[in-house]
Amino acid sequence: MYHSLADAIHSVFGNDAEILKTDRVHGGDINDAYGITLSTGEKVFAKTNSIGNWKFFITESHGLLALRDIRAIGVPKVLGAGMDEQKGISFLLLEYVESAPPARNYWETFGHQLAGLHKAVPLRENEPYWSNASQKRQGNSSPFGMNGADELRSFWYGFLEDNFIGASPQRNRPMEKWIDFYRECRLLPQIKMAGSRLDSRMRKKLAFLLDHLDSYLREPEFPSLLHGDLWSGNVLRGPDGKAWILDPAVYVGDFETDLAMTQLFGSFPSTFYSAYHEVNPIDKGFGERKDLYHLYHLLNHLNLFGGMYLGSVANIVNRYV
Repeated sequence: MYHSLADAIHSVFGNDAEILKTDRVHGGDINDAYGITLSTGEKVFAKTNSIGNWKFFITESHGLLALRDIRAIGVPKVLGAGMDEQKGISFLLLEYVESAPPARNYWETFGHQLAGLHKAVPLRENEPYWSNASQKRQGNSSPFGMNGADELRSFWYGFLEDNFIGASPQRNRPMEKWIDFYRECRLLPQIKMAGSRLDSRMRKKLAFLLDHLDSYLREPEFPSLLHGDLWSGNVLRGPDGKAWILDPAVYVGDFETDLAMTQLFGSFPSTFYSAYHEVNPIDKGFGERKDLYHLYHLLNHLNLFGGMYLGSVANIVNRYV
């Protein structure tokens, strides 16, 4: 946690490092983003927001660190986060990821790597790193394998702290059952936020859906660390020509939620899903469940961006109720 952007840069790159050039990077809806060239010749990537939104970046940095700990897929290195009162901003500094041409079998490799991320488990009870997919799953070991959080090891689903999905708060209170977690920490908060945007008929249908969620969803065989917001805009090619993931909303849940998100705004190529299935088989019932996982994100878009998403929400609810 740094108290100025300059302090963060000096801490990482030395006291002689100064900002020479700042280039705006377009693409995000919530934060401003920049590529920063330093006097040392190095480049960093910076995200900024108002100073009151500093928790955006602290929680995002923790999610990135958790994903990097597994070492299954490319994730930008966290350099620092904090508030700059003089500039009136909060910020997150990351390594600058230079894109290279796609590696051979780009989508197949991405599918294998994401499946490896989802199958990762703790190496040992007291170690902070997660194994790759080849490690044998260990009994009832908790997925909370970072920062020595032994007090949470009896829980399966959630995360070490609440974070954000876009600009919306995302509850991560640890719970033992996935369906309970998805009801209480995902759908219910978004439905409450939607408030008057939903008419009485839709609210009744949503209440029925929440009460009968166990009729539609499954309890997964194992928990997975999730990116949490895995659409194409949060994937880029790294310097190795492979897929890297960024801008996460990390938590532990059913891996089907990440797969569903890859199909909400368009879809990845079929080769990606075939390769994923080779490492972590996709259940035949996924197609019947994925719209319920889309519902969380569409409710969030309704709350963030307005009524244009109400029809999509209604279509999903009417399909199940």
